Amino acid sequence: MDGSIIEHTPVLTETLAEQIALPPDGVMVDATIGHGGHSLLLGKTLGPEAVIVGFDVDKNAVRRAQVNLKELACKVILLHSNFARINEQLRNQGIKKVDLILADLGVSSSQLADAGFGLSFRTNMPLDMRIDKRLKRTAADIINKSDEKSLADLIYRFGQDRASRRIARFIVRQREIEPIKTTGQLAGIVCKAFGKIQRGRRSRIHPATRTFQALRIAVNDELENLKKLLASAPELLNKNGYIAVISFHSLEDRLVKSDFRQNGMSDIYRIVTKKPIVPTREEIKENRRARSAKLRIAQKQ
Repeated sequence: MDGSIIEHTPVLTETLAEQIALPPDGVMVDATIGHGGHSLLLGKTLGPEAVIVGFDVDKNAVRRAQVNLKELACKVILLHSNFARINEQLRNQGIKKVDLILADLGVSSSQLADAGFGLSFRTNMPLDMRIDKRLKRTAADIINKSDEKSLADLIYRFGQDRASRRIARFIVRQREIEPIKTTGQLAGIVCKAFGKIQRGRRSRIHPATRTFQALRIAVNDELENLKKLLASAPELLNKNGYIAVISFHSLEDRLVKSDFRQNGMSDIYRIVTKKPIVPTREEIKENRRARSAKLRIAQKQ
């Protein structure tokens, strides 16, 4: 199935548009273009002299954004690239300074539904988790080849799951019987480690949520890539330019909060959001995946 068929609802779009005023000839970087939802709304305020540069490691997303943004008056440049390479890619486009860097770090609904990505424990899929298919190592490689201690450390570090050692032990025991190749297999093993059956659980989160998060972060090197983006931003932003990041778990949010605070103390940034902005009850009702989103904004001084 082509994941781009499912329409993704971007989070906190209206809020973002209220918080950020771009000049009509501004340059905006959408570091995670997705289907272009954020860029579409913000781009409506931009004139023909303005530029939107969109990054995405998902080829389908780049294609979909191309269609969705084609009516905008401004120039749109879409790059099948990781935002960690923002410096080099903007230099290649002859762009030295920008007025907004926006990153929505969430996995899209279309990606979760697409068996090609292997991200969901709710449907049985090949255990892949590479958003960027140019990456070599899959989640199955990690699960089947890492030693027990490394697995436990990874699940604890990136998934913050206190049962990480027990989960790793169950994984290693199971892979001795047969290789773990699907998301369904892995989810079942994690549920067994918790001593609970998959069906009929009333808990707020599925037992496999944290393990799957940890693997996705590791496969896609998400935290290191975010660090590179944050480190590049001060040099790239024009005076009064903005950086806005929407994160979906505490590891990401902590990195953003710490970076903004350090740059704030150095008088590089003015922190616009003293506390992160979270979705309204109405938005969560319409888009359940928005419930963990946190938006932080800083402005270059």
